[in-house]
Amino acid sequence: MILASGGSCHQFTGGRTEFDVEATTFRRLILELEQKYPGLGKQIEESMAVAVDGEIFQDAYLAELKPGSEIVLIPKIGGG
Repeated sequence: MILASGGSCHQFTGGRTEFDVEATTFRRLILELEQKYPGLGKQIEESMAVAVDGEIFQDAYLAELKPGSEIVLIPKIGGG
């Protein structure tokens, strides 16, 4: 699976924007990323929306991931 992250994640990843991660759910993906890049999981949970294979989720924890899935992290836009 390929994960592409936005600019707000760079501070945790040393500037890296794409990753190969093995996970069957988005929750597992967050745990894997947090282990490799401390603080990244919390950043994703608090300020990112997620697109899985082109479908955007506001809460993707139960989204199933398939081998080869493309996950894109999208900064949430605040407003009022």
